[in-house]
Amino acid sequence: MFNLIRKDILLQKTTLLILLPLLVVLLFLEDSYVWIGIIFSIAIVMNAYSVDEKSASHMLLNSLPYTRKEIVSSKYIGTFIFIGLVVFTIFIGNLIIHQEVMVWKDILLIASSVLVAISLMFPFSYKFKSQYMLIGGLASLAIYLVLIPLFIPNVNDKVREFVQMVLTLEATQLYLFIILLVTTLYACSWLLSIRIYERKVF
Repeated sequence: MFNLIRKDILLQKTTLLILLPLLVVLLFLEDSYVWIGIIFSIAIVMNAYSVDEKSASHMLLNSLPYTRKEIVSSKYIGTFIFIGLVVFTIFIGNLIIHQEVMVWKDILLIASSVLVAISLMFPFSYKFKSQYMLIGGLASLAIYLVLIPLFIPNVNDKVREFVQMVLTLEATQLYLFIILLVTTLYACSWLLSIRIYERKVF
């Protein structure tokens, strides 16, 4: 499985060489790095998945001495590595540019948000193709922009207030609950993706 993870990192080398310096540039322009970290992490993880999305790639992987469980697991483990690379880049960039140490709550928020997003996206990706995810994403965006404001006025302000409230909380038990919740969701997504991929025919 180590070689599968190593393969994903090597295939992302060009992407990382483009996105990580761009991430540092954005730190010059934006004080808030949390959303940047979330977006960049998801983009890198899903780009790593899209490389193997073609049927030929799956047929090649399945002809190698790896189980389908290992193939799926390498993606889920690789997600932690890519999040770590983004967070490390933000940490160093923020330290150099703003002379500030990255708050651990921000790291938790970035990691939790990315893991929740990937938990929802990976099973969908293994079941369908990414083009359907794009359609689903656009539909969700339309619902968020058009329908939700009809029922929840100032939804964006409420989301920002909620995020700020979470970042200012001091309750250790709450953070432990969030970690447990995200871990459970990620583990269930992992098992579901394995189940979907093992039943897939190429």
